[in-house]
Amino acid sequence: MSNYKLPDDCRTMIEVRAGVDETDRALMELLDRRFGYMRAAARIKQSRDTVRDEARKAQVVDSAAADAEARNLPAQEIAAIWDRLVEASIAYEMREWDRIRSKA
Repeated sequence: MSNYKLPDDCRTMIEVRAGVDETDRALMELLDRRFGYMRAAARIKQSRDTVRDEARKAQVVDSAAADAEARNLPAQEIAAIWDRLVEASIAYEMREWDRIRSKA
């Protein structure tokens, strides 16, 4: 793990940027795991029609917005990020669903 300080401990922009860079790396690791779940879903779901689930999408986006609000983060902006994340995840899962079945 890189040497970085927590936000409240930063005194210089170099420290802030190091913390942002470390956080971005951690986010990428989490995104890698999240997209791994999309690959698993593509493998498990029997019908391509079940890849897009609007009720589940709404649940995920609403949950992210509520979590953001509880953390005093900008809930609307976080919801917009999550909406885009879920859309990217659905598109990825559809590609994976097609790829897996094209091998068969």
